[in-house]
Amino acid sequence: MTEERDVVVVGAGTAGCYAAATAARAGLDVVVLERKSAEEAGHIACGDALKGADQFPEAIPKSKLEPAFTNTGVDHGRFEIPQENEVLEIPVPGELAVIDRWEYGRRIIDGAEEAGAEFHYDTVVQDVLQDGRVRGVKAMRKGEPTEYRAPVTIDAAGALSILQDKAEFGDATFDTNVSYSQFCSAYREIVRVKEDVPWDDALVFKPTERAAGYLWYFPRTEREINVGLGYQMNEEPMELVEDLKRDLMDRPEFEGATVEDKLGAALPTRRPYDSAVAPGFMAVGDAAGHVNPTTGGGIAGAAYAATYAAEQAIEAVEDDDPSEATLWPYNERVMDHFGARYAGLDVYNVLSTAVDVDDLMGLLAALPGQKLAEALYSGSTDVSLWLKLKTAFRSLGYWDTIYTFYKTKNQADRLIEHYGSYPGSPAAFEGWREERDAIMEDVYAVTGADPKY
Repeated sequence: MTEERDVVVVGAGTAGCYAAATAARAGLDVVVLERKSAEEAGHIACGDALKGADQFPEAIPKSKLEPAFTNTGVDHGRFEIPQENEVLEIPVPGELAVIDRWEYGRRIIDGAEEAGAEFHYDTVVQDVLQDGRVRGVKAMRKGEPTEYRAPVTIDAAGALSILQDKAEFGDATFDTNVSYSQFCSAYREIVRVKEDVPWDDALVFKPTERAAGYLWYFPRTEREINVGLGYQMNEEPMELVEDLKRDLMDRPEFEGATVEDKLGAALPTRRPYDSAVAPGFMAVGDAAGHVNPTTGGGIAGAAYAATYAAEQAIEAVEDDDPSEATLWPYNERVMDHFGARYAGLDVYNVLSTAVDVDDLMGLLAALPGQKLAEALYSGSTDVSLWLKLKTAFRSLGYWDTIYTFYKTKNQADRLIEHYGSYPGSPAAFEGWREERDAIMEDVYAVTGADPKY
């Protein structure tokens, strides 16, 4: 069986739904392929924290999403540092909410359907169709082999997407420097407690016993908590379920709690793909590394990237030209909006793999919360302020680490500046990438970390 469409979208998460809604609103014939059933679609492992929903793309109106917002009173991060017996309160800029992710998932699917997109559930994509460019995918739909053909295929299938394993990108710029070690393995439970938690206005973070890993406690309500943990896949594996259970048992507020849901996933903790386009093909969201590599937050990046990709798909279909050059402006818009910032933040992720976790936690406990907030959400901050006398006294014993952070910050600034000159066409891409790689060599030298890419 063969289906002919204007755009094929693989995956019904945030990226898939926003891409489909954007293209369908422009009058294109769009189908979304989702491996889950209609009842299970939207059920995705997530921390449930949503930042910046007040500025989301309009393809799916915010009013459609708001019923899934279960806690809009969150305004700061609470970092528990057991090594120092301290709790660090860090303000979070902009609108922030904790959501019911499954309800949110159903609502964005409804929004894309209302825009005109069609959803095919119980559809497992197995391969891509291509002859010099991608022309669609092969799938099993409810046990029946089906080919979906379209000028443009949008990969919203999540981290380590099978489409990218199957596609032959040839001379295309599409980023193939991707490995499991650039991703995080995560597990989360929805836990109901018997009494209101005292931190229902905060996102709670706690380091694991190893670098590049943390636990989180995000309150959906005063008594329904999203709890989870993750670790970088290039680190020694953690026993995720048992490690989480041990921490829960040590917290008195979880005594007698019940687990309502549990789910695991992989997510990117890397920079965005250098290029997420090839002839007839674009990747969006987790499938293109559109996630803040220090926090794991990916909903907003997925929504915007998907919108930008769909707008280029519209142009490609209307001009009958799905070439790499036509799709290229999608890359530029991602890098200009958030890609450069995420690439800068990834430098600190690289550093975290080379710094002793106790030293790192001790230093964090000594630094001003406002400066950490700036670094966490902007990718850079004025580190020289950290060295003022009021901080220096508390930082005794961590000056070597501070100096390493300072040098790392300078490299992150260089990288962000370089991303500001992201090329306007595929022709200039190779030269840009070579210079970026040279900056990364300096990052590895400064941090002492093993190469990540």
